[in-house]
Amino acid sequence: MTTQPRRIGVAINPTASFGATKAVGPLVLDALRVAGFAVVGLQEDNVELLRSAVLREIEAGLDGLVVVGGDGMVSLAVEAVQDSGLPFGVVPSGTGNDIARGLGLPLDDPEAAIERVLAALESGPRTIDAGRVRHGVHTTWFAGAVSAGFDALVNERANLMRRPRGRSRYTIAILRELLSLRARSYDLVVDGETERVEAVLLAVANNTSIGGGMLIVPEAELADGAFDLFVVAPVSRWRFLRLFPKVFSGTHTGLDIVRISRVRSVSIAAAGITAYADGERIGPLPISIEVVPGVLRVLC
Repeated sequence: MTTQPRRIGVAINPTASFGATKAVGPLVLDALRVAGFAVVGLQEDNVELLRSAVLREIEAGLDGLVVVGGDGMVSLAVEAVQDSGLPFGVVPSGTGNDIARGLGLPLDDPEAAIERVLAALESGPRTIDAGRVRHGVHTTWFAGAVSAGFDALVNERANLMRRPRGRSRYTIAILRELLSLRARSYDLVVDGETERVEAVLLAVANNTSIGGGMLIVPEAELADGAFDLFVVAPVSRWRFLRLFPKVFSGTHTGLDIVRISRVRSVSIAAAGITAYADGERIGPLPISIEVVPGVLRVLC
């Protein structure tokens, strides 16, 4: 009796890093085929079509899913597999790659990242937590972090900008938001306890970083059954500008304006803020977030 090869879907974002890494997708397809897998290549003109194609193939029967791109592609995978138990792998080729960074994957070496996926297909996946966000009648899943402060405002501005392309667009969006930096009032329910906070930056993190390497909670664990609630108290824009580089080295955590606390559920309400999960737009606050331990199986 002949054993059928395992069927692996490979979802490719052709515009990852604005097309600068488009050669990575074919590398992944070739490596999996050479390793003896039945490979289903998935590539569409836009994210919605790609998401639909991924869901169809999962319904048809896959033994694993590999996404090629950045955090947006990881977000697509998390949404697609969260209720199926299907393992997914990541070959990072995007702009931010924060979730891949948190997973310890090579960020600038596609061949090494592919080897990690191939090894995990043989040895088995690791298990990590996910976050479930409820907003109105909708539910969104994430693996990395939900942004609901200055970082979310930067994302919103960057997504509305047509130029420049690449990481510099995010940097320019940061500088423009700094010009209008002000504290916001948040009504929170943290593990059932109600509180009001004033903050310039607020995030609920499962992962260590956001925004392409901002180590907002450097001690975060992807599989500890909890989030880290990250809050930066009101501060002048000039002090914020001086302190902001510390976030990229993770040396900000001891500052008197920074609060990091372990939580399992958070509800967030504030005026004028659009929340983002893993860099993808959720919608205006309010939202409710809860940790779902061990629901994701990652080929890593």
